Amino acid sequence: MASLRLCVFLLTASAWMALTGPARSDTDSGALNRRGGGGLEEVDRAFDGGSPPGLPTDAREEVAVVAGTESSSPRFRRALSREKQMSLLSSSFVLKGDATHNQAMVHWTGENSSVILILTKYYHADSTKVLESSLWRSTDYGTTYTKLNLMPGTPIVVTSFYICPTNKKKVVLVGSSINERDQMLFISTDEGSSFQRQSISFTPDTIVFHPKEEDKLLAYCKQGRLFASTDLGRKWTLLQERVTKDKVFWSVSGVDVDPDLVHMEMQDTSGGYLYVTCLIQNCSDKMVTAQFLGKIDHNSLLVQDDYIFVKVTTGNRTKHYVSYRRNEFVQMRFPKYALPKDVQIVSTDEEQVFLALQEWYQTDTYNLYQSDPQGVYYSIVLENVRSTKQPEENVLIDILEVRGIKGVFLANQKIDGKVTTLITYNKGRDWESLAPPATDMNGKTITCKAPDCNLHLHLRWADNPYVSGTVHTKDSAPGLIMGAGNLGSKLVEYKEEMYITSDCGKTWRQVFEEEHHILYLDHGGVIVAIKDTSIPLKILKFSIDEGQTWTVHNFTSTSVFVDGLLSEPGDETLVMTVFGHISYRSDWELVKVDFRQSFPRQCTESDYESWQLTDLQGEKCIMGQERSFRKRKDTAFCIKGKSYTSALNSKPCQCTDKDFNCDYGFERSNMESKRCFADFWHDPDSPPEDCHLGQTYESSTGYRRVISDSCEGGLNKEQSAKQHTCPLLPPRGLQLGIKGQMLAVAPGDDITFMVHQEQGDTSSTKYQVDLGDGFRAIYQNLTVTDEPIQHRYETPGVYKVTVKAENMAGHDHATMYIQVTAPLQEVHLEVVPIAGRKQEVNLTAIVLPTEANLTVFYWWIGDNLLVKPTLTLQNSLLTRFPQTGDVSVTVQASNGRSMVQDTRTVRVYDDFQVIPLSFSSELDRFNPNIPEWREDIGQVVTKILAKITGVPLESLVTVVKPGLPTTADLYVLPLDSMPAKRSMFVDKRIPSILQAFNDNNVSFVVRGGLQVLVMLADPNAGLGLNANDSTATAAETGYHGAVGGPGVWALAVIFLISIIATGSFILYKFKSPWFRTEDAYPPLFFRKLPGSRNVYAQMHNEKEQEMTSPVNHSEDTQHIIQGEEFIDDDLDSQTLGNAGGSPAFRSLIRTTTTNHCY
Repeated sequence: MASLRLCVFLLTASAWMALTGPARSDTDSGALNRRGGGGLEEVDRAFDGGSPPGLPTDAREEVAVVAGTESSSPRFRRALSREKQMSLLSSSFVLKGDATHNQAMVHWTGENSSVILILTKYYHADSTKVLESSLWRSTDYGTTYTKLNLMPGTPIVVTSFYICPTNKKKVVLVGSSINERDQMLFISTDEGSSFQRQSISFTPDTIVFHPKEEDKLLAYCKQGRLFASTDLGRKWTLLQERVTKDKVFWSVSGVDVDPDLVHMEMQDTSGGYLYVTCLIQNCSDKMVTAQFLGKIDHNSLLVQDDYIFVKVTTGNRTKHYVSYRRNEFVQMRFPKYALPKDVQIVSTDEEQVFLALQEWYQTDTYNLYQSDPQGVYYSIVLENVRSTKQPEENVLIDILEVRGIKGVFLANQKIDGKVTTLITYNKGRDWESLAPPATDMNGKTITCKAPDCNLHLHLRWADNPYVSGTVHTKDSAPGLIMGAGNLGSKLVEYKEEMYITSDCGKTWRQVFEEEHHILYLDHGGVIVAIKDTSIPLKILKFSIDEGQTWTVHNFTSTSVFVDGLLSEPGDETLVMTVFGHISYRSDWELVKVDFRQSFPRQCTESDYESWQLTDLQGEKCIMGQERSFRKRKDTAFCIKGKSYTSALNSKPCQCTDKDFNCDYGFERSNMESKRCFADFWHDPDSPPEDCHLGQTYESSTGYRRVISDSCEGGLNKEQSAKQHTCPLLPPRGLQLGIKGQMLAVAPGDDITFMVHQEQGDTSSTKYQVDLGDGFRAIYQNLTVTDEPIQHRYETPGVYKVTVKAENMAGHDHATMYIQVTAPLQEVHLEVVPIAGRKQEVNLTAIVLPTEANLTVFYWWIGDNLLVKPTLTLQNSLLTRFPQTGDVSVTVQASNGRSMVQDTRTVRVYDDFQVIPLSFSSELDRFNPNIPEWREDIGQVVTKILAKITGVPLESLVTVVKPGLPTTADLYVLPLDSMPAKRSMFVDKRIPSILQAFNDNNVSFVVRGGLQVLVMLADPNAGLGLNANDSTATAAETGYHGAVGGPGVWALAVIFLISIIATGSFILYKFKSPWFRTEDAYPPLFFRKLPGSRNVYAQMHNEKEQEMTSPVNHSEDTQHIIQGEEFIDDDLDSQTLGNAGGSPAFRSLIRTTTTNHCY
């Protein structure tokens, strides 16, 4: 079987050699094997990495196919004689060392320059970064390349480069160090012969050259920052920091007055988006000018030719606005019930907007609309044009403008799942199906007959900018269209036969059975085709008679995977480059193909013939004129060259019905008459919106002449016999806004109010303006003159601004509220750092400045992002924490002009103790009552107490309370070593802490050497409240703890056992001021009630001299603690601290807890 295949292969190869004649290989063409460097181009593109190993790597299989089919056809046989005259030169060059690089950018300077720059890159998809790059340069049209070293001895990565559109010798490279720490530009003014390194402080994502002034640049960063340079990138100025990507536009020459003007979409401080302009010399927040009255949708700004487009969505309705030649924005008028879901601009040339609109009922199709010259009123020209959703939400509409002849478009219409290709010659006035060719590529008659069978073309854009799309046209080759498609009743996705027309779609010919990449050279005088395939190739085909005959050329001796085609800029070029790779892991290979030697002379006038443009019906008057073009004769063997012009002559025709389209509010009938009739919602006799009292207007006839139509005389379907006087219309759609849309301003800020009226008379309308602070005025023609109302509010507050428009026919009014407030500087969240589970806790936000008005507070409790914040107008909030642990609490304060935030962490426990503290009264003189001061005092007290008592610092928290007199709470937290479950225990830290305060050992020094004493707050505090009791806050409970009564019960039992063990005690009536006499409980009597939540005990010991005992109290107590079974044996004895020398507890501690079972 293998030998049979080899035999077949040898036979086909022999047949090929017999048929193709002197088609040259690389060797025949003088290929060079020298090694050098390569270059760059204007559009970044990742090329296909090629086919995986295992696919065929020899192009001889394709050669055999050509020999067996195409070369045997008459058109290939005719090419053989001409091929003898052709002398193509092919040369290959390998970019050594770039085998891992999977992207390339190419720049061919053109304009009689031989310089080519190529940037190859290794783009790592997972990290979305360029890890390696090489820059190559050729000075001989791509025959050889030299690798450039921009910084000798220092490895750098060049990510992209940009070419000046008005001076292609100026090149800017964007690069960085390997670790991305150093960002830099490399600037060349001599086509890359030399580069100047310029360090920059930002990372450019996109650089945009000025369309007219070659040294001015804009640079956009991913963070939304926009920079400008006026010296080709050597110095940069930050313009703005909240700019939308790809929504930055230079001024348009002939429309914008100042060439330094920049249009941009930017985000304001409230999160909305604005359309603003500024000059690059000064683009601060105060110098930007809001050009649209109100916020716009994100990513909706488009500046194109004479028009600017924005859209605004309110609720579920979207309104589209247009500004023509920088006049006031006007709402775009579509058919009333179109209810657009999306709008895509197709073209804006010839003083008309051509757009695709997806109506409310459409999913994968759009309707095509055309506008009047101002871009305001739209009429439908074609329904249900197919659309395709692309990555990043881009939408492709299946419509293609045929270059070279104005008014010609191709579109794919989709109805009931069936896609067909249509063509128009008069900018959408009439659409027809493409006529099928009479014969196939081999000259055999085709059975496909219209209307049941037509030609259909794929109108896809090329993903790769270095190859053609599926349809190829060119401005300097009018009438020449080459595309991929099929014959039949509908377009078939997998069929991509190649067809060509040289008379602008009137007649077609099939040229190939599979899709090819196309390149036009010498104004279409040479057409180059390379098969679009995933297998390697080494042949190309070319035609010099508009595709009637084709010649095959071996452009390389070794088959390569073709990644792209590139020709020298300029329509007259005859030099092209094929770049690709031999295998997936091989270096880039560039093949230069030069056709210049093939043509012996320049064409003269006798080498051309004329052809006249007609539509499919043979009509010569198209767009109001007859147009003739010239083309090279099939027998001529010459170069058209730089001076070639395709247009021959044109003459106007008389106007006919075909020169008129339906006016706004009208649609064309599908009946045979094709007349335009008014939609049910449209009144043709209604006055236009700009109709003023005293003027006259004509009723619409339902027709308007096609824009850019050149007909003269004849039929005038626009002229109406109905004349009307403009009535006095009441004002409607009155709008009040502010330039910049800052409804919250600072005192003293300049505010510019703008008034806009959508409908109604303006010349006789008076506008009563009330700015809310006593300023009132009456204006005339306010919306006509566009006169702004400038004002300044000096006092903070909320001001109601009203405008009332009134004339004899009616009135309208508009209202807005202005907040005048200083920006928020800071918010501080006041919250106790320790809280009991399910205990009510107060959160308070302290805002600076304190006079801020209408502040909204957003409260987040916990770290669950799915939980929405609580909104309040008050600066406090009561809450409870259901679980123990650390809980994050965040508050944001917003007053419209600014937003500030603070976060605190609250530790939530089931068990803890709180001891209220007070300070020497002298401290109040130094209390500024600010959070920072209170935090510092609390930390000082905690540190001193921990040092004196030996109690671990992490178990103590001192919180100084706001206000005067200065007070605080000491929180004693449970230790990790304490068991989670316990019935009774003694917290050994408490005696030590109380002893320290009673001995006046806790003090610190403030300014001037003043000693401040920290004391227990109120020894007479009442008893009986649980720390977790929902009826009281922690501040109300005095001393308390969440460890509960068992601790004190245990102390009492210990005390009783001590008495029994040591003999009798002499008990005295306590004289302590802490207790009233009637408050004393019988000592040593304890009783626990079943089910009781709170257990209280009092130990009435105060002074050492009032109690006598034959033994040392501290030793006895220590002995008993260690001996009792119901006392936790694991308690850390180190927590006693300095309490060992105390004869008795010198304090009353109220202890509380949640329910426990004993």
